[in-house]
Amino acid sequence: MKKIVDIYRCKKKEGAYIYLAKGSSIDELPQALLEQTGKLELAMTMLLTPEKKLARADVAKVLESLDSQGFYLQMPPAPESYMQQIANDKLTQKPI
Repeated sequence: MKKIVDIYRCKKKEGAYIYLAKGSSIDELPQALLEQTGKLELAMTMLLTPEKKLARADVAKVLESLDSQGFYLQMPPAPESYMQQIANDKLTQKPI
């Protein structure tokens, strides 16, 4: 299954994005979601296919969510995952 989607950046929530099928309106999103995300800014439009690789989302889940809910909300990674990328010795260095 192929689907053209518009991807919107959430202004209120850094690193969060909403995927909508091309031609869908932001006005169709649940009001509670719009309050949580704040103003949405179009980031890009792309063709999604099952073979497509996305940086922070599983394309199969995105496509499934678009079919079932009409949108997909991609949240930023948890803050702890950033800390795991820093080597332990860098965290414990004493100032010179």
